[in-house]
Amino acid sequence: MRLIGLDPSLVQTGWGIIDVQGRDLSFVASGAIRTRPRDTMAERLGAIDAELGAVLASHEPDEAALEQVFGNRNPRSTLALGQARGAVIVAVARCRLPVHEYAATTVKQAVTGHGHASKEQVATLVRMQLPRSKAETHDASDALAVAICHANHAQMHARTARAGGRS
Repeated sequence: MRLIGLDPSLVQTGWGIIDVQGRDLSFVASGAIRTRPRDTMAERLGAIDAELGAVLASHEPDEAALEQVFGNRNPRSTLALGQARGAVIVAVARCRLPVHEYAATTVKQAVTGHGHASKEQVATLVRMQLPRSKAETHDASDALAVAICHANHAQMHARTARAGGRS
């Protein structure tokens, strides 16, 4: 199964693609979609949608996972993040992919074993779990972490289903 993990942001949306075979995870690709602050909101959201659409068409993932939006003290920043997240969801929905969402603490817990790990710790553990990964930004590394988190959760749900719903 091929998964895309997404870390939505208006400034730089991270994406990371992994292949999953049983318990084996392998790196496929990663990157970040950068928007220009001088562009209008519509242009920035359109760029996220278009560039992510190209990534999805090129790599043909089976499922998508993204980090849930968190609230912060600045309502304007929260709104911008929500709009970027909306552009990401539209691009994924256009490809008719199942979308799974995970809290940041759940992603960090799945990758590092600690729900409050730093970005550096997440990046280090992503490189250890995906030795061929070439995530050049924290956004791309965070997106790969989301994909790893979803792979772990999907495997857990599959084992539970095979056991007849018993955990």
